Amino acid sequence: MLDTSGYSCPEPVLMTKKALKDRPKDFVVIVDNVASRENVTRYAEAIGYTVTTKAEGAKWTLTLTR
Repeated sequence: MLDTSGYSCPEPVLMTKKALKDRPKDFVVIVDNVASRENVTRYAEAIGYTVTTKAEGAKWTLTLTR
């Protein structure tokens, strides 16, 4: 799991890219702003992950699966 709360783009995408280096089957990313939610989702989908988004207050949990 990766919590990118408090970071603005492009940092959450770069952090996600590094975390996915070994291509885990499932991975969870927490973001706290719309731009990060959209950009991390776009990146994950571009490299073959399916993304499920769940809103939790002011944060979103992105579940990435391959």
